[in-house]
Amino acid sequence: MSGTRIGVVGAGGRMGRMLLEAALKDEGVALAGAFDVPGSTAIGQTAGQLTGLSSAIQVTDDLVAGLAGIDCLIDFTRPQGTLAHLELCRQAGVAMVIGTTGFDAGGKECIAAAARDIPVVFAPNMAVGVNLVFKLLDTAARILNQGYDVEIVEAHHRMKIDAPSGTALRMGEVVAHALGRDLRECALYGREGVTGERNPSTIGFATVRGGDVVGDHAVMFCGIGERVEISHKAGSRMPYALGSMRAARFLADRRNGLFDMQDVLGLR
Repeated sequence: MSGTRIGVVGAGGRMGRMLLEAALKDEGVALAGAFDVPGSTAIGQTAGQLTGLSSAIQVTDDLVAGLAGIDCLIDFTRPQGTLAHLELCRQAGVAMVIGTTGFDAGGKECIAAAARDIPVVFAPNMAVGVNLVFKLLDTAARILNQGYDVEIVEAHHRMKIDAPSGTALRMGEVVAHALGRDLRECALYGREGVTGERNPSTIGFATVRGGDVVGDHAVMFCGIGERVEISHKAGSRMPYALGSMRAARFLADRRNGLFDMQDVLGLR
């Protein structure tokens, strides 16, 4: 087995299966573990059965034992579970790629603390294209810094449990930073009723949930007589999985530290 040894938690879910497929097709990594919660229908199945590819790696609910055979765990589950997995990785000295969203301030602090002992890539969106958009937004906001209202619109499938999406919030943070603002003070989450004229210092967010939308994001810089839009649309979850493989390879020679996809892609 050559390359970074990858483990995927939540292997039986939609994103988990996509991660398994990406790992099996990536020559720079080797799938070495697949995990899910006790009672999952995926337990006992092989990665090959879940993806249609060739693999005898069996899904297990024993993450503690499984960590002994991997270099990096990839987690796109939910905040509470991810934090529990993070502590196990910390104890085992295993790197972690975290694509889970919806963390509160305390959860983010836990991730930062763990990264003092193990290397962690934590990003609201692992897709390479989205992270390019973050870079473009920084440039656009610095140029369109006067006379333009900023609105962020995102759409996801009906099963998504947090809103706005982590990607939309990160877009807002990038724009706010470029404009010298604090998103916590200038964000406006939705509008209803008689709202009055728009406050030009705000950054607006609108959220759509429905169907099987994988993930659409658009940032509008609305001026007088023109509108600049920077958007990204995901047609499948594969871009997130492919970015995660790059993140895992990035961590291969690192002992500790907290990184994001801007670091992975050399965009800083």
